[in-house]
Amino acid sequence: MKLLIVDGTNLLCQMFFGMPARITGKDGRLIHGTLGFVGALIRMIKMTVPTHVVVLFDGEHDNPRTELSAEYKANRPVLVDVPEEENPFSQLPDIYNALDNMGISHCEIDIYEADDAVASYAFTYGSDAEIIIASLDSDFFQLIDDHVSVLRYRGDKTIIFDSLTIQDKFGIKPDQYADFKSLTGDNSDNIKGADKIGPKTAAALLQQFGSLEEIFEKSDEIGKPSIRESVKLHAERLINNYRLIKLDSRATLPYALDELVYTYNGITTREILERIGLR
Repeated sequence: MKLLIVDGTNLLCQMFFGMPARITGKDGRLIHGTLGFVGALIRMIKMTVPTHVVVLFDGEHDNPRTELSAEYKANRPVLVDVPEEENPFSQLPDIYNALDNMGISHCEIDIYEADDAVASYAFTYGSDAEIIIASLDSDFFQLIDDHVSVLRYRGDKTIIFDSLTIQDKFGIKPDQYADFKSLTGDNSDNIKGADKIGPKTAAALLQQFGSLEEIFEKSDEIGKPSIRESVKLHAERLINNYRLIKLDSRATLPYALDELVYTYNGITTREILERIGLR
């Protein structure tokens, strides 16, 4: 079995802002986000040949992680009053219609983020199926193991990240990625790391100590005084970062694995758009 899990919100934003914005349907409405989303999804399906597929979207609700940090994702634009042509979510109804037409299960995640539901699938079915997570969100790197990989869609430059890719790129193991990102911070999520600790220093610390917890316990053994002091000074922030970044199986699965069976039938993007009345 091979389960393809698509981070729908991530893919929508990637396509909406990456495609030519003046592509319109036969009724004059903008469809560039939908066109890009469906086209990318079909290409990913052809690349991976899954037996099961699900597409997960973030729901419209308060983010529980803001209880840990009010700054979490506070740098993201608020789209409530944005004109429709500038709002990627204005094309969600068409995308949902397209997914229904393709027979692909999809939903918005309640209470938690879509990331949490993706993680729940990885933890629940990782020993029973090969799992491919399609997203540009690097948080998913922490889930990679012998049965879980992350597909970063970039057309012909698409890369599938596995344990060796993470080791080569960051100098750490996938299960150290949450520790790594806690130390360095993440500008995309408005998470600030420790001063003077960039990717190379964070990797070196994890190679020496193994985990963020061990870094704290053995901080007096950190050789460089400025790094040692930074770890001690920002310990509380780093612990909170880890709570924000670490993924687990807390989210309820919206579908059981046997509800996600899918076989690609050769349908094209144009045919799907014609079926849902956009072309």
